[in-house]
Amino acid sequence: MPSEPGRMAASRSRRPPVATLAKRWLAVVGIVLIGYAYYHPLRSWLQARQELSSRRHEVDQLAAERRVLEQRLQASTGVDELAREARRLGFVRPGEHLFIIKGIAAWEKAHTTIAGDGN
Repeated sequence: MPSEPGRMAASRSRRPPVATLAKRWLAVVGIVLIGYAYYHPLRSWLQARQELSSRRHEVDQLAAERRVLEQRLQASTGVDELAREARRLGFVRPGEHLFIIKGIAAWEKAHTTIAGDGN
């Protein structure tokens, strides 16, 4: 009987057959290859997704800027705005005379009272 417990210990410490080890390693290598095959397309997809997100954000900003510019264009194409801008540039209507007055600030300063009401 002493030989049987020794046989059990020997059978437990024995290595599995070479075929079983080869199958295990083949399975590990297969899993690693499948993971590697999925890694590159997944990384590429994530980069494309991030690029798309940043492009959408850029498009949204440009659309907002376009709306602001269209509003400014609508406001600036009115006759009153056009006349105001023309006068700011120094244009006059036919029959009008342009007078350039200098020194208004100095005149106002000289003619103001301490109270600041101009009288």
